[in-house]
Amino acid sequence: MDDVGVVSIGTYIPEKVMTSAELAKASGIPQSIIESKMGIYEKPLPGEEDHTVEMGVRAARVALDRASISAEEIDLIICIGEEHKEYPLWTAGIKMQHDLGAVNAWAFDTALRCGTAIMAIKLAKDMMIADPSIRTVLLGGGYRNVDFIDYSNPRTRFMYNLGAGGGAMVLKKGHRKNRVLATHMITDGSFSEDIVVTTGGTKNPVTKETLEQGLYQLDVMDPEGMKERLDQKSMANFIVCVEKALEKSGITKGDIDYIAMLHMKRSAHHYVLGELGLSEEKSIYLDHYGHIGQIDQILSMELALEEGKIKSGDIVVLVSAGIGYAWGANVIQWGDA
Repeated sequence: MDDVGVVSIGTYIPEKVMTSAELAKASGIPQSIIESKMGIYEKPLPGEEDHTVEMGVRAARVALDRASISAEEIDLIICIGEEHKEYPLWTAGIKMQHDLGAVNAWAFDTALRCGTAIMAIKLAKDMMIADPSIRTVLLGGGYRNVDFIDYSNPRTRFMYNLGAGGGAMVLKKGHRKNRVLATHMITDGSFSEDIVVTTGGTKNPVTKETLEQGLYQLDVMDPEGMKERLDQKSMANFIVCVEKALEKSGITKGDIDYIAMLHMKRSAHHYVLGELGLSEEKSIYLDHYGHIGQIDQILSMELALEEGKIKSGDIVVLVSAGIGYAWGANVIQWGDA
């Protein structure tokens, strides 16, 4: 009964897109660089009705339909969407509960930026093992932090790939298929104030002047210093999280059949594959989606299942990083135990 398995997943991707040509025009970066180095052919943008929680609800409905599970069967909803949502100071998970009709569940929000889904998978598994009353958990949420990107600000160039979308996952205790094995997380608070929205908090409240100055958008306080410090740690921490999660699961890098990674520049994606001894066929590069935050791993798994890249018996690794900075990896044994 300590087994916790993935029953189903679901995604929602908006119809509106920004192409590489449009991104080139907005940023002044050559289209060839955007496609070849930044790894973006196009990325989804939110439409008028593509609100953060609403996109999570749409993805959750897909996941529940695929699992043939009614909303009444859910015991707990953990919202994995972003803090940027329909309203500030608002518990999004409770709204998801209401919209889905999960009348027997309770709900809360959790956040670790783009590492939220990986952290929430561990959180859900641990809570199900610790609490006999929690048997079925829905993770769901949306992401549209692209709203905070100023394409004329070169300091945020590495975030020009941000897009929009929703994702969901149903986990069940005693489900002996698609078992969630171990997780490993690393956080480093020395980066905690490197990337922020400089206005809107208690340090610098919103005023007419801060809005006019565009201070409501994401910015990087010390680009050169952050890059130097991050280069020393980020890729290494990616690999450590994968290796430690595998070690805790009793398996090795050679056992990996598929790795679901966040979208990042092409060279970084290939570096991670190389360090793990994996071929390109064992992952999907999200160059037609960009970076949809914590939804990337769910989207990558969905695409891989559609393409037959994940089969019964496969070892699947989910890996991500979130500004702050946080790194994490889950291991899932797909198919029958």
